[in-house]
Order: sequence, then structure tokens, then C-alpha cells
Amino acid sequence: MDNIIKKYSNGEVTVVWQPSLCIHSRICFEKATGLPEVFNPKLKPWIDIYAADTDQIIAQVKKCPTEALTCFLNDLENSDDDTDESPDDQAAPETVVQVMKNGPLLVYGNITVKDSDGNEIQKKNVTSFCRCGISKTNPYCDGSHIGTNFKG
Repeated sequence: MDNIIKKYSNGEVTVVWQPSLCIHSRICFEKATGLPEVFNPKLKPWIDIYAADTDQIIAQVKKCPTEALTCFLNDLENSDDDTDESPDDQAAPETVVQVMKNGPLLVYGNITVKDSDGNEIQKKNVTSFCRCGISKTNPYCDGSHIGTNFKG
């Protein structure tokens, strides 16, 4: 897939969507985990940036396991927030590991991933690890499990 980048703004926050990074985890739009009034893949455009308030949208975007969805405040200088960090720079205070049914392993929080050569990569917010073994981006999930009979 091409490196398409789409942006959706409500004036306060801009949501950036990179479909090439999406693994279709459904976290953004499933009723139990998501914000279906904002993220609805059955509609075009699939993001209705005006369907929820800015804080709800930021909280949901932070749950994206691959950073296919990211966001930034449009005017940080005039924000009421006392932090100099954008929402993408703020990470969960603790590390939580979640096993997605028939899907990836999601790790929430700041982590360091060390590859077999000893190189370290800093990851923040949510990292999605492959459990099926067929990802082309191992150790990370690329959605290759979708359409297979992977159970786990």
C-alpha cells in the first residue's frame, strides 16, 4: 500500500491516519474498545472528527497499536494544558500487556525493544507484537493474521 496520509481536524486536534500501518485491530471502532461514533469503516470518510470531544478522540487514538492513527493539538501554545508534550508524546504510566483474541499481543506503555543484534528501539503508548509468526515486520504485527486460521 502506498504511503497515504490523511488528516482530519476539528480545530483543536488533528487526527492523522496512515493506512499502510493499520493492522485492522478494530480497537478504534468496536463498541467495547473504541469510539464507533468517530471511527466507522463503513462510511466515507471513515473518521467523523466532530462526533466526539477532543479528549475522547485523543484517548482513543492513543490506543492504536501501530500508530496508524496519531494526533496532535493544533495550537499547543494557547492550550490550557500545562505540559509541553503533544498527546502523542505522553505515554501510559505503567506497562500493560493485552492478548488480542486471534490477533497480536498489545503492550501499552513505554518500552525498549532490543533486536538480535543488540539495537534498541524506543516504543511508546502501544506496541503490537506478532503472535501468528507470518508478519513481514516481525517482531511487530502487520495484520497478516487476518484472513488466516490463526487461533490464539
